[in-house]
Amino acid sequence: MGDTVTLPGFVNAHSHTFQRSLRGRAAGGDFWAWRESMLDVAAGLAPGQVRKDYVEVYREQLGAGYTAVGEFHYLGLAEARAAVEAAAEAGIEIVLLLSAYGRGGLERFRQESTRDYLSQLEEVRAAGVRVGLAPHSVRACPRDWLEELGRYAAAESLPLHVHADEQPREIEECLAEHGLRPIELLAETGCLGPHATVVHATHADLHELDLLAESGSRVSVCPTTEANLGDGFCPVEEICERGIGICIGSDSNVRIDPLEELRELEGIARRRTGKRNVLSVSTLLSCGADEGAAALGVERWPDVDLDLDHPSLAGVETGDVHAALLFGCAADVFA
Repeated sequence: MGDTVTLPGFVNAHSHTFQRSLRGRAAGGDFWAWRESMLDVAAGLAPGQVRKDYVEVYREQLGAGYTAVGEFHYLGLAEARAAVEAAAEAGIEIVLLLSAYGRGGLERFRQESTRDYLSQLEEVRAAGVRVGLAPHSVRACPRDWLEELGRYAAAESLPLHVHADEQPREIEECLAEHGLRPIELLAETGCLGPHATVVHATHADLHELDLLAESGSRVSVCPTTEANLGDGFCPVEEICERGIGICIGSDSNVRIDPLEELRELEGIARRRTGKRNVLSVSTLLSCGADEGAAALGVERWPDVDLDLDHPSLAGVETGDVHAALLFGCAADVFA
């Protein structure tokens, strides 16, 4: 090994690891058609397969520079234990974001009540696993579930992660049921705050962004997945203007490369504004590491070594290494 420089490891704040098996499947006219394929895959998974597959994907994440992962898990309790075991075998730090699912989806996703859900969460937590609450979405969790889980996360000082505003149809359905947009509903039910992370927020309006800023909530942006599923462009500049923390996730794992996520984060902002350097290099590196760790409630996680002799960094001056890393390298640059 040649010269290296050590950086904080990247933190994958939002991963649905089982969806890695969908990589390369081009069929499906939109997000909702893709979702049907995803449900078909989810229906057939057993704990042994989860354990085997997740070890490989977590190793792929480690090789790409992620050293900690938030696993947003909705396959069942036995499969949750298998995911934790796989992370330990692979050597990646994990926070299990156990999903609460009150309606819709598959039967295996759902719990009978919030009491059943919290019992599952505490069973995993009692085994020494770091956990967070994860009401799947306003589609999957009725208002009373959101209220109960919001109270519990705040009282127990646990992270709370939730999908919101990923697709226009989701917003339309929430307006029809509640008379509120998704992030407005999360605010009313106590699901926002410094411990909370909203995943995607792709179609959040300005009022919803104000609510995130006022509450101190974060946004987890997953650009490669959002591009693959046709979700749209996250309002990056408006998020930054409000001082809302941004972290990144590999989500469906169609690509596993934190540099690509961060490069696209800035790329979205550049294309939307016609300006360069909307997010500074130091801000992007913070989005890739510190903000993700804070979103997961992780204080320590492993570093990663950057190979300064990698061809992608040939001719780069010492003071430009971080910028060259973000804008000119792929994940194979890590030693």
